[in-house]
This record gives sequence, C-alpha cells and structure tokens, in this order.
Amino acid sequence: MIEEKEVLLTKEGLLKLETELEHLKSVKREEVAERIKQAIAFGDISENSEYEDAKNEQAFIEGRIINLEKTLKNARLMEESDIRTDIVSLGSKVTLQEMKSGREIVVTLVSTVESKLKDGKISDESPVGKAIMAQEVGTVVDVEAPAGTMQYCIRKLEK
Repeated sequence: MIEEKEVLLTKEGLLKLETELEHLKSVKREEVAERIKQAIAFGDISENSEYEDAKNEQAFIEGRIINLEKTLKNARLMEESDIRTDIVSLGSKVTLQEMKSGREIVVTLVSTVESKLKDGKISDESPVGKAIMAQEVGTVVDVEAPAGTMQYCIRKLEK
C-alpha cells in the first residue's frame, strides 16, 4: 500500500478546502445531476452535446471531490510553532530581493494545494520555493526560470 504524504495546511487553507468540498457535494453535484436529467429529456443521448458536457462536468466534479477528500484526510493543521524564523520553512513569510533589478517581493511559502501566486502564496515545490527552502536570511539563491537563471537574496523572514 502506498503511504500518503502528509499535507501541512494553514487554518485559512484548511477552511478553503473544506468549504470547496462541501459546495461540490451539496450544490454542484445537484446542479450537474439536473443538467444530465434535462439533457436526457431531449431524447437521443448518443448525439446530445448537452449530455456529453454534463457527463464530463460530473466526472470532473467527482474527481475533484475524491482529490479533496484525500488531501483533507492527510492534512495536518500548521501550528505557529511549525513556522521558523531562523530558516525558510513552510508558513514562512519571506522578503526576496531580485538581484538584477533590486525589486523586492514578499511571498509566503505554503503547500502545493494552497499556493496562489496572485495572493503571494507560493508552493514549496515551485522553483522559487525549492530554492529558498531551509535557507537563511542573507542567502542568495539561483532559480531556473524559462527566461533564464534568476538570483534572489533572502532579506527577511517572518511568521
């Protein structure tokens, strides 16, 4: 049997996943079931694009439900004590300075299921996340990007 990997989540991330799961189970399942019922009422389902679309959406929803349930089963709530300030760890708020431009960005390192770049949350498995993980303030890291190698200096660490 394959052992499932523990997923560390913030309170916000855990709540977001639980809310999405509940919405999929209680609202989206019902909506897609109604769409399928209506499509069947149109007659011959062998050439019915509405029916095909609804069945595809149903498969997507059921797959997402399974994925969320698995993630939540293996989830552990991140405690304040899990977040370190001596080295970059999951939950760390990190101020990075791009060496070439001098531009600073602030990111929070989270698990893959919580990452959302527009909110400043990057995955520990992303190229930047991997490069900064377990590094100290003052460390310069190289990150391979499609546009070439980028260098960042870790300027500040916070919880």
